[in-house]
This record gives sequence, C-alpha cells and structure tokens, in this order.
Amino acid sequence: MFTTAKPIPSQASNSLPKDLFSAINELKKELKAVILAHYYQEPDIQDIADYIGDSLGLSQQAATTDKEVIVFAGVHFMAETAKILNPDKLVLLPDLEAGCSLADSCPPQEFAEFKRQYPDAIVVSYINCTADIKAMSDVICTSSNAVNIVNQLPKDRPIIFGPDRNLGRYVAQQTQRDLILWQGSCIVHETFSEKKIVQLKIEHPSAEIIAHPECEEPVLRHANYIGSTTALLKYSQQSPQDSFIVATEPGIIHQMEKEAPNKTFIPAPAMNNCACNECPYMRLNTLEKLYLAMKHKQPEIIMDESIRKAALKPIQRMLEMSK
Repeated sequence: MFTTAKPIPSQASNSLPKDLFSAINELKKELKAVILAHYYQEPDIQDIADYIGDSLGLSQQAATTDKEVIVFAGVHFMAETAKILNPDKLVLLPDLEAGCSLADSCPPQEFAEFKRQYPDAIVVSYINCTADIKAMSDVICTSSNAVNIVNQLPKDRPIIFGPDRNLGRYVAQQTQRDLILWQGSCIVHETFSEKKIVQLKIEHPSAEIIAHPECEEPVLRHANYIGSTTALLKYSQQSPQDSFIVATEPGIIHQMEKEAPNKTFIPAPAMNNCACNECPYMRLNTLEKLYLAMKHKQPEIIMDESIRKAALKPIQRMLEMSK
C-alpha cells in the first residue's frame, strides 16, 4: 500500500548534525512541514512535534492542516490516514517498518470473506487498520469516539466491529449493542498482567488504575477509569488522586508527567519481565530517523487512488459524526 518513491539515500548522505532539534526546526520551516506525533512516541519526538495526540486528534489535525508536508511520527496506518485525507501533500513516515500488530491481525481478503457472511451489517472499523480495511468499511472510529459512533447507528441493523475484539467488547457493553466482532488484538495491550497489576495496587493502595479499552477484560475489571490515551491524560490531570497505575503504552506517561509533575505515574507491568508494554513498532521511529526523513523527503507514503477514495468516505463520516 505504500513504498518509497526514491532510492534509499547512501550512508554518506546520512550524517547527522550535532543539534537535531535545531536542524529539524530549520527543515520544518524550509519544507513548510508539520510534525504530528502519537502519544506512544519516544519523549524527544513528542517534544519536537507540533501536535501530539491520539488517533482521533491526529486525524482531525491531518484533515485541517495547511502545511505542504506532513511528517507523521507514528505507525503506518496513521500516515496512511493522513495521505487519504491529503492526497496532494507529501506525507513522510520516519520508518516504513513501523507497522501495527492490530492492523496486521486483519488481512483484507479474510476480512472481505467475513463481511460477506453478514450482507446487511454496517461495518465499523477501528482506525488501527490498513487502508484496504477502511475501504471496506461504512464508518471508521477511534477509541475516543467508538461508543458515540455506534450509538448513532440504526438500531435495526447488525454491526460488524473490527479489528480489535477487546475494544469491540467494551463498546458492546457501553452501548448495549450485539456487535459481530473480528478477533484481532494489540500485542501491547494484551501483555498486561492482571496478577501484577493487583500486586501493584496492594503496594500502592491510593493509586487509581486507569486503562485503555484495548486491554483485555480481566484488566479492565480492575480499572477505576477506562478511556482513550487523550481521555486518560485528561483524567489524570483532573483527578484529585496523586498516583496512577497506567495500563496502556507507557509513552503517554511523558505527557502525564509534564502536565502533572507532582503526581506519580506507574506503568502497568507485562506478564513477563520484559518491556513488552512498549510498542515495538512505535519505538522504531527515532529523532535521527525523523531528521533524515525530512532531509531526504523519504520514506514517502504513496497510495493507490481507488483505495484512497474508497477509504476516504468512512473517515469523513467519522469526522462528521464526531463534531
């Protein structure tokens, strides 16, 4: 669905300046570029970004930017979404290998066959999917607006919800709708250990557990608050509590600590003694790669126009329904 438009630059052309922040800011002016970053990016990228947000906020920013170049510090489906919304702009992704386990769990051919089994169903697809899946959908949603989107759909129509089964289960509970779930999941949000979270709660009895709805149900049962990354950030600022156990990708903690420096944020532990709660795809992007992408105007997102147009309609429907 995407590729580089030029050969990979030679190693000799990849020399780095001493001050990457200044160099990136200069390139930003030169290219008339905007840097959009997800909360799960490394702190340096968050600090250089013009806008930091979750999938809904990033989509809204991509839809309204007047800049000529969009540098997307996230994963490929996010950069695809920016390109779908901005076909005439240059959209750069620092590392083309920055994929998504959830998007990968929903192959287009298999999803098309799944969809054929329910010909009367409305297809609601979580934005964490490829452009091919978006093109097969009636409306896109994010974790911020999924409940709102489903609540606006006709009560007499069945609904296919994909690709995340955990978010789908949560939305079904909140809306009291019987959703037909595609059985996909996110490797990061599946790794949280219920046992270790309970142990953390015992060690920190005053801490609130806040969780993303992509987490599995046993983890969500212990949560004091469930919400998107943006919602978790706002809740942690507004809550009178001074400590939180955070069950989502720990990149968000950088913003939480900046917004509430006097509070304590504890990343929820994974099942194994590893950094599995860090998204390996999000972390492929680095400040160095971001600079090189801007310097060489590569890697560029390039899309098939027929897929882009088909995927645009459900995204526009989401943005309209989210106003």
